[in-house]
Amino acid sequence: MIKLYSSTLKKLLNKWPGKKYLGEYRFLPLFFLLGASLEFSMINWRVGQTNFYSTYKRRQAKNIVEHELHS
Repeated sequence: MIKLYSSTLKKLLNKWPGKKYLGEYRFLPLFFLLGASLEFSMINWRVGQTNFYSTYKRRQAKNIVEHELHS
């Protein structure tokens, strides 16, 4: 039989707190914090003069103009 996980990973996951009360959902706060930090970095970190949202807004404006021109 193929082993799809390591015993070290299994031990680490079993040591994560909240197993009794939350079960498999005990990792949810971790993922919530990771998602919030990703969103924060997308808003606040700039590369040169641009960040994710300025690029997104520019692309949306371009799509609206193209749609209006073709209509």
